[in-house]
Amino acid sequence: MCNSDIGDDQLIKNFINGDNQAFDMLLNKYQNRIFSYVIQLVHDYDLANDIFQDVFIKVVTHLKRNSYNHQGKFLSWVLRIAHNQVIDHFRKDAKMPSVGKNSSNEDFNIFDVLKLEESSIEDEIVKKQIFSDVRVLVEQLPHDQMEVVKMRYFSGMSFQDIADNSNVSINTALGRMRYALINLRKMMKEKNIVLEV
Repeated sequence: MCNSDIGDDQLIKNFINGDNQAFDMLLNKYQNRIFSYVIQLVHDYDLANDIFQDVFIKVVTHLKRNSYNHQGKFLSWVLRIAHNQVIDHFRKDAKMPSVGKNSSNEDFNIFDVLKLEESSIEDEIVKKQIFSDVRVLVEQLPHDQMEVVKMRYFSGMSFQDIADNSNVSINTALGRMRYALINLRKMMKEKNIVLEV
C-alpha cells in the first residue's frame, strides 16, 4: 500500500501513536482546501495564513488529547474548526473583550489576555506587569518551546516561518507551541499568576 492509499483514520491513529509523518501527510492532503475555505471567508491572505496556523494548533491539540471521534469525516471536522476560528477572529476584531476566560480551559491561550482594547492608564500598567510576568515564564520554558513562543508572539511569525526558521516540520512547531502553552499554564498555576485586569 503506498502512502497516498492510507485512509485518514489510519493516519490519525498513526499520528496519535507518535508518527509525526502521518500528520504531515494529512496536512499535505488537505491544506489547500482548508486554506482556500478560510481565505474565502476573510479575503486577506496574511490573516487567512494566521487563522490556518491556529486551526492546526487546535487540530493537533484535539488529536493528541485523543478527542477526535469523527471517523471518516476528518476534512469536515477541520473545516468546522476553521469556521469557528474565523468567527472567533471577527468577534475579537469587533472589540469583544478577551479577558476573563477560564485559564484552566485546555484551549485557553494566555496571550489572548494581553490584547486589551481601549485601556485606561491603570490597565496599561497592569498589562505591562502581566507581559513582564509572562516573559519571565517564557524564559523558563525548555529551549525549543521558548524559541517557538518568542517567534510566534514576540516576533509575529507564522508557523510556516517558524518551521522553516527552525528546520523542523510545521507539525513539530505546532507541537512545541502546544507544550509551551501547557507548561506556561502549569507555571502560572504554581506561581499563582492571574492574567486578568
